[in-house]
Amino acid sequence: DAVAALAPKAFRRPVSDKEIDDLTSLAVPNLRARRGFLASARVPLRAILISPHTLFLTNETRPMESTLTDLALASRLSYFLWRSPPDEKLIQLAREGMLSDTKTLDAQVDRMLSDPKRDRFVHEFLGQWLELDRIDATTPDAYLYPEYDDVLRRAMLAETREFFGHLIDENLSVANLIDSDFTFLNRKLAEHYGIPNVEGEEMRKVMLPPRSVRGGILTHASIAKVTANGTVTTPVKRGSFVLTNLLGLPPNPPPPAVGAIEPDTRGATTIRETLAKHQTVEACAVCHRRIDPPGFALECFDPVGTFRTRYRNSKGVKRTASVGLRFLHKDYELGPPVDASGVTEDGIEFADIRDYKKHLLTSKEQVARNLVSLLITFATGGEIEFADRDEVESILLAAKDDGYPLRSLIHHVVTSRLFRNR
Repeated sequence: DAVAALAPKAFRRPVSDKEIDDLTSLAVPNLRARRGFLASARVPLRAILISPHTLFLTNETRPMESTLTDLALASRLSYFLWRSPPDEKLIQLAREGMLSDTKTLDAQVDRMLSDPKRDRFVHEFLGQWLELDRIDATTPDAYLYPEYDDVLRRAMLAETREFFGHLIDENLSVANLIDSDFTFLNRKLAEHYGIPNVEGEEMRKVMLPPRSVRGGILTHASIAKVTANGTVTTPVKRGSFVLTNLLGLPPNPPPPAVGAIEPDTRGATTIRETLAKHQTVEACAVCHRRIDPPGFALECFDPVGTFRTRYRNSKGVKRTASVGLRFLHKDYELGPPVDASGVTEDGIEFADIRDYKKHLLTSKEQVARNLVSLLITFATGGEIEFADRDEVESILLAAKDDGYPLRSLIHHVVTSRLFRNR
């Protein structure tokens, strides 16, 4: 009975009597050797759990077609939005041959996006797309950034996840990824951002003050953290992040034998001066004209996401840092002013992050195009090929008049040929 109950769930499809018999027979040698029922039962159950039918999505198609069977479609949909095997509802619809119906598929997408299990999709998708999985790759300097701790780290992650989830729940435009008049905060993160009147540890939607530097994912502390190291920020890394992760237009790799930029942590030279020296090679300058402007705009955020007008320089403290007394001493001094202005590759001047976001809003369609491509890759495991571009463009066209709302984009992805075919 245990084998008959587990195998269909693990394999995500009906299991034949012969398969059940073959799995059950694996327990026979242990039973004959009198090793006990539990030890014997573990053998077929272990075989189920390590079976290729469990570990891999087979993506079975209909005879003589490239279209997924309903059962394969149920698995793809469930692993896309829930990161787990399909539930009984999906399996039932698949067995009845109803899941491939577009209206039924749309209804299931809504059901799944309204279920708490969709948080798994939000966490894993953002972990890959925005590199939130790398938030612990570096540890901020305890003397330069004593305000950073694990409570703040968890609030950083929660802001971006709650924000993205809200766009799905309310079917809001992807333009909010570039700029928005709200974000999600708790007391800890609100204090970090200098936003008053937010009490308690629960994350909640907060309308931002007029002219706030916050709004949009690029201003989230989590993004500031993953695009910096523990001591300094670099416009090159942040600019590349904007081009690659938000716009889907990655810059070319650097020419061979060109060394990495090493910022001056003592504050003797500014990052702009360092970059200017680096761009004496024309091959470097061509790419830096694209990469540096968004990076300059984000210089107003330090490695832990605090808005800054001046850089922090280390005093060279050698004593042991005490977590409980980290605010007792000020172990840094203020250095040169931050210059967050720049000129985009197409000649648009901006004074700060607010101006740059206004310019970036003109690229809303490209942000949507990149997001659709990433969703398809995340859902199917396949990269977008040249022949797939027409399908991506048709999804964008269907959502254009509504401003590319996120939930609608997910619906269009699921009902697309790319999702429903192998």
